[in-house]
Amino acid sequence: MKAGSGIPLWIIALLAALCLAVLAWTTFGFVVPFKHETGQAVLDTYFAGYDESAVFHMQALLDDNETAARLLSAMYFGPELVFPALLTALLLLSFLRLGPVGAWFGRSLHPLVGRAVYLLPLLYGIADYGENISSLIAFGDGGNAGLAAHLLPWMTRLKFASLAICFVLLARLAIVRRLSPRQD
Repeated sequence: MKAGSGIPLWIIALLAALCLAVLAWTTFGFVVPFKHETGQAVLDTYFAGYDESAVFHMQALLDDNETAARLLSAMYFGPELVFPALLTALLLLSFLRLGPVGAWFGRSLHPLVGRAVYLLPLLYGIADYGENISSLIAFGDGGNAGLAAHLLPWMTRLKFASLAICFVLLARLAIVRRLSPRQD
């Protein structure tokens, strides 16, 4: 059996639809109301990254605005509990459906390279959950808020970097597959 041949396309489409639905829930249920309430964006949406001063600014903002603090907490205990798992599953099943990594590059690769590529979606999922946990700790009343505030920008960078690499690899494979002659 070839890699991915047992994964129906409808499962990937269903996961993509679920990801979009949960992303819409997050955006319209929490991110937009948070921005309306505070005039600030949620740190999770800073694609270019941020530093510790932004975390400290957000801590001060949340200390002064109980509604915003409740919105952020509800987001992490709502859609952000399931979104990283859904997107991780979507990315991993997409990689598996597209076949062996060596075929992506037109040559045989070291087996560790292939395994590393399949670990990228898992790295994204771990980084996203790490970011969410760090946010809850950094913006909470716990004693480890300083450590979490230091880790939070790095977890966000790792999340977006691994996600970008996954999307680039998936796009590359889709283009290579489209341009390669079909073998019947």
